[in-house]
Amino acid sequence: MISRDTIEEIRNRLDIVDVISDFVSLKKSGQNYKALSPFSNEKTASFFVVPAKGIFKDFSSGKGGDAITFVMEHEKMSYAESLRYLAKKYGVEIKEDRLSDESAAIISEREGLYILMNFANEFYRKQLTGSEEGISIGLSYFRERGFNDRTIEKFELGYALNGWENFTEEAIAKGYNKELLEKTGLVVKKEDGSTYDRFRGRVIFPVHNISGKVIAFGARMLGKEKNQPKYINSPETEIYHKSDVLYGLYQGKNAIRQHDVCYLVEGYTDVISLHQADVQNVVASSGTALTENQIKLIRRFTENITVLFDGDAAGIKAALRGIDMILKGGLNVRVILFPDGEDPDSYSRKVGTTEFQKFLVDHTQDFVSFKAGLFAKQVAGDPIKKAESIKEIVTSIAQIPDPVKRSVYIQEAGTLLKIDESVLLSELNKVLIQERRKTGSDKQHHSEESSLSPDVVKEIEKPTKLDAQGMVDLQERETIRLLLNYTNQSVDEHPLSDFFLRELDDVTFTNPVYRKIYESYKSEIGKGSVPDSHFFLRNSTEEVKNVVTDLITPRYDTSKHWGDKYKIYFSKEEEIVTELALTNVLRLKFRVVQKMMEDNLQKVKLAEAGGNWDELEEVLTMQTGLKEAEQELAKLLGIVIAK
Repeated sequence: MISRDTIEEIRNRLDIVDVISDFVSLKKSGQNYKALSPFSNEKTASFFVVPAKGIFKDFSSGKGGDAITFVMEHEKMSYAESLRYLAKKYGVEIKEDRLSDESAAIISEREGLYILMNFANEFYRKQLTGSEEGISIGLSYFRERGFNDRTIEKFELGYALNGWENFTEEAIAKGYNKELLEKTGLVVKKEDGSTYDRFRGRVIFPVHNISGKVIAFGARMLGKEKNQPKYINSPETEIYHKSDVLYGLYQGKNAIRQHDVCYLVEGYTDVISLHQADVQNVVASSGTALTENQIKLIRRFTENITVLFDGDAAGIKAALRGIDMILKGGLNVRVILFPDGEDPDSYSRKVGTTEFQKFLVDHTQDFVSFKAGLFAKQVAGDPIKKAESIKEIVTSIAQIPDPVKRSVYIQEAGTLLKIDESVLLSELNKVLIQERRKTGSDKQHHSEESSLSPDVVKEIEKPTKLDAQGMVDLQERETIRLLLNYTNQSVDEHPLSDFFLRELDDVTFTNPVYRKIYESYKSEIGKGSVPDSHFFLRNSTEEVKNVVTDLITPRYDTSKHWGDKYKIYFSKEEEIVTELALTNVLRLKFRVVQKMMEDNLQKVKLAEAGGNWDELEEVLTMQTGLKEAEQELAKLLGIVIAK
């Protein structure tokens, strides 16, 4: 178990903006930062980081917490795994309390998989440079590809010896059990119960997750054995899902953020060759078809993708498949097509770094120009094929979710194809209607069709009227919000906590989450400690943590220009806490009384319907008393209510 002192040292050193920036591209927003949600697919940024409070809040998914919570949620790590990751990042030496036998037995299997994959990675790297076979075969291959020592080290390349159980024997000798070896996919179990190494006589490309942990391997065959695939990859495991991973993202994420564009290639060697050509903002789908989750992964760092494809028929076909999916994901797509017979790897080695970088700049084109040029060669002199190619281009444009971008691309397509824009708009509407019929979404249909009309149509949701209980929840929420944000401030020369506990002594919170927070607050006060938001973030359930981060995360900042430029001034909330607290107490009591009146009225109706006259008299007397209390509170609040 990681010691409490180590945990505190990690917390003291970490910077939440620095931690989250490893996974999400943050943009400054006043004193805080915001981004698109890394937990859900959205078009408008609703993910906020508040450095002053050391928290994040994702209003899209409801998740929230501190830097440790973020790593746990994003990387699907346990609490201990997250602490180890952050300790390594900030150079904190981990000191552990002695584990009991019971505690040692429940260490997560997931953590064991990561440890074993790291061991395998070190084993393969050692064989590449420390064995005769690795040097003569594996290292020679990498040298032939032009990979220097720095590149080999950066991508942690390795070699698997050409034997059936070299890795298995080494792992078992180090104390790893066969069952775990099989779960990593590093060892394959045959029907007769015997096992063998999955990777043998191949160069190894480790696959990292976004935080840098090795989660899988790709292996390339160097000989010419028949009936053997050129590449084999790790199977899916608890820690590796190929549709959620992009090769090279760990090494290239900072460059992607810096250049605000991501180059997308096909394979491992393409990524590595581009890095050697000093183009580091590049990832690969690792030989699999591009997936929606991979596109979402790129979108965390940039909204611009440039797809690099081979200049042969297969490469062009792959380009066309990938473009529509990327467009549908809401990203901006550009394309680079290499000369026939070339791929990013071969071409970068052929022309050298300077010429290769110049080629990328000079040959980048938007997807409409790419498709138009491609089809122009194929359909020359054939009107029917030209019409089909135009429909293909419009179908791609229809994938774009942003109506403004769709309109711009329609205009560009009209110019390039020399066809009236209204014809393209008509065809676009047909495609959108067909898509709507497939999904059966009338709401989407309305939104898409209206986006193409000259008038801007805005759908405004009608506010839902809250019932009495909803109004009570609202005021309970405000009470908790004030307590969390202004714990150390005073109301009428008394601590805010004392004021609320005194004034709300006769009030029982009805919302279970707010009640849990409030009761915990009272309990800590009783112990002589004043809990702040971090107390709840460290010691509460996920449900409470999400509510707490929601309540302490400011979503909007007042621009300084209101005062500096326009001489319009606003009171800062911290300056009027006394007024807010007094008003909130009165409003909470007012809403509680109204809820009691509503509940009591039901008792009146039941007593009247049942002919229970004694009970009726009692509840009517109660209703009269509640009505008087309501009027008294309304008077204090300056609210006019019907008598």
